[in-house]
Amino acid sequence: MKKTFLLGAFMATALSVLQVCQSNAQDPSSKSLDRTVLPIKEPTRKTYKELDVRYATPPTHFDIKPPRGAPNVVIVLIDDMGFGVSEVFGGPVSTPNMDKLADNGIKYNRFHTSALCSPTRVALLTGYNHHSNNMGCITEAATTFPGNTGVRPQTITPMAEVLRQNGYNTAAFGKYHETPTWEISNSGPQDRWPTRSGFEKFYGFIGGETNEWAPLIYDGVTIVETPTDPNYHFTTDMTNQTISWVRYQQALSPDKPFFIYFAPGATHAPHHVPKEWADKYKGKFDQGWDKIREQTLERQKKLGIVPSNTKLAPKPADIKDWDKLSTDEKKLFTRQMEVYAGFAEQTDYEVGRFISTIKELGVMDNTLIIFIAGDNGASAEGQMNGMYSEMTYFNGVVETVPDMLKHYDEWGGPSTYPHFAAGWAVAMDAPFSYTKQVASDFGGTRNGMIIQWPAGIKAKGEMRSQFGHVIDIAPTIYEVTKIPAPTMVNGIKQDPIEGTSLAYTFNNAGAAEQHRVQYFEMFGNRGVYQDGWFARTIHRPAWRQKPLNTLQEDKWELYNTIEDFSLSDDLAAKNPDKLKSMEALFMKEAEKYHVLPLDDRLLERTNAAVMGRPTVMGDRTSVTYGEGMKGMGVDIFIDLRNTSYTITADVDVKANGNGVIVCQGGRFGGLSFYMKNGKPAFTYNYLGLQSMQVMATDALPAGKYKLMYDFRYDGVGVGKGGTATIYVDGKKVAENKFEKTQPGIFSVDDLADIGIDEGTPVADYGESSKFNGKIDKVTVNIAKK
Repeated sequence: MKKTFLLGAFMATALSVLQVCQSNAQDPSSKSLDRTVLPIKEPTRKTYKELDVRYATPPTHFDIKPPRGAPNVVIVLIDDMGFGVSEVFGGPVSTPNMDKLADNGIKYNRFHTSALCSPTRVALLTGYNHHSNNMGCITEAATTFPGNTGVRPQTITPMAEVLRQNGYNTAAFGKYHETPTWEISNSGPQDRWPTRSGFEKFYGFIGGETNEWAPLIYDGVTIVETPTDPNYHFTTDMTNQTISWVRYQQALSPDKPFFIYFAPGATHAPHHVPKEWADKYKGKFDQGWDKIREQTLERQKKLGIVPSNTKLAPKPADIKDWDKLSTDEKKLFTRQMEVYAGFAEQTDYEVGRFISTIKELGVMDNTLIIFIAGDNGASAEGQMNGMYSEMTYFNGVVETVPDMLKHYDEWGGPSTYPHFAAGWAVAMDAPFSYTKQVASDFGGTRNGMIIQWPAGIKAKGEMRSQFGHVIDIAPTIYEVTKIPAPTMVNGIKQDPIEGTSLAYTFNNAGAAEQHRVQYFEMFGNRGVYQDGWFARTIHRPAWRQKPLNTLQEDKWELYNTIEDFSLSDDLAAKNPDKLKSMEALFMKEAEKYHVLPLDDRLLERTNAAVMGRPTVMGDRTSVTYGEGMKGMGVDIFIDLRNTSYTITADVDVKANGNGVIVCQGGRFGGLSFYMKNGKPAFTYNYLGLQSMQVMATDALPAGKYKLMYDFRYDGVGVGKGGTATIYVDGKKVAENKFEKTQPGIFSVDDLADIGIDEGTPVADYGESSKFNGKIDKVTVNIAKK
């Protein structure tokens, strides 16, 4: 009885305190909060003179909540999907889930991106131009010039961080590609990792692309072990993770809005998809890219995606006519497109699973979904013939059609790392001429967008044709959530937001255009938009290694985009004064947003030493690694390219010793020093096209050894061969001559590991790549370059 009384008294007291706390709690819609300064300042702590807490009134519980009624926000960003891919924008690929979104929301047919991955993503997630974010190019090609350093300035705070500090739960899944390459390690700094850029949860990959069958995945800042399920596919995995997170979030905090950034690696190369998805398109592209391009335009006209007077912009002269191709070329290229189409449809299916979960949770009505079909146009980086292994592109190696046809039946599977031919990229960007990387053509920058928000957008299935740009997304979200872009963050004054909210278009199809001026620039391809006019230069198509002209000699063109949707009628000769004023406008905008000086260099920008950007190694010629270190990228691991080097390992070998000592790269290019069945060995995998090996004849008994691999590089220059020698305790046990090496990167996502080979394997290690003995240390010494 006494216990019951005491318990009742305790509960009554607790209830009383709770009621007081609730009555004192911060009203989530309170206008007293200054949301322009972050972090939002908490109240000054009170002091008390009362001895006994029972006689004191508890203070107000300070709890930052978003403005009343703020919607959930979902951004879906597909990779490398051109304007003419999806059926909802007139393309040949079935996308039923995009269709559903469009039927219940609004479509935008004049929305633009930056023409490349990282630049579009930083602009999307901040509301500032890519050069303002110092992301004039991808992170792997950063320089020391303002606008191109790859390091987001302190005067720009990511939208995810703004929403998080205003009471949102935030999560990102899939591709990030905004972290400087030299910061992707335990050494950091981690300020520009997703979980230090506003996202409470991150599950995905940090680089520009990933092997969908064997990805390098991070959960937060921790590398996740590579899945071994034979049916594994990353797009499915990331969707499962997204669904799990949002269910968890809604179970625990149903009154708290969420912001989810869902960014698959699809449809960026490598084009990896289960065979059944690709086979759905058997025979559907046999007519070739010229006919597909024509058919897409006709569908776009019928759907009202483009005006009825739209013409196909001229196909670039470099792209062959389909009817002039050989039988083998047609066979190979058709399969490349079937695989890409299957990849795109599978991605639409996975997006549909995620969106269906939001509906099942009962929160669809007040969820703003922004679906952007491409962070740029379709990619022509596959060059004229496509590629079995995309790493050949980064090493300047051209693959032949006969060699690629050997992989016809496995195209898109785990044994390939494929890309399609440039002709398909042009077709997938219909009705425009050019592709990804070409910021001066809408084929590189115009991407279909769908917005659905039942609580805020009453229109269903309507088109919006106001000019929009990726920098407009953040200010749109700020407006609908009633959260302002901050003016001060951590004591640092913020730059004024550069985008224009698109909310004015939501319920007014005829609203006057508000984003009136926008510059474009990538690799010297440049242009400027103003009130319907567009002036541009085509400096370098994506399939060319060198520009068409010098920057000073580029020819400027002029288009009236209101009358000429596809940029097919150059009016420069008829309007010289207008063209001159537009050229001057570009220079004005370029100076304002840190675009100048222009940098049109290509693969040479991936060399950190030449560009002067940081690397973890810097000028060091020696480094000692320990077992368990893994996932070290090209700007983290010591550079073994185009030079002589030695690898010395102190190891404790078991009987029948097996596994990796140190490796870099994977199945599509890499090197590995390892043991197999007790024998020290080294394999150099040249782009997945040729494997060169040196291996000891005799197996080592169990015991401690000093193993050394020595590579003497042949002469001066890049991509040369050399002499490979293995020593055990100072005694030579094997030697071989390697005829060539890769001059460029091994892989974007198969990185350097100690004691294991994560991702795809460089060599055949037998049952496991994990070293079954003990590695004390591994020291790598390189010749001074």
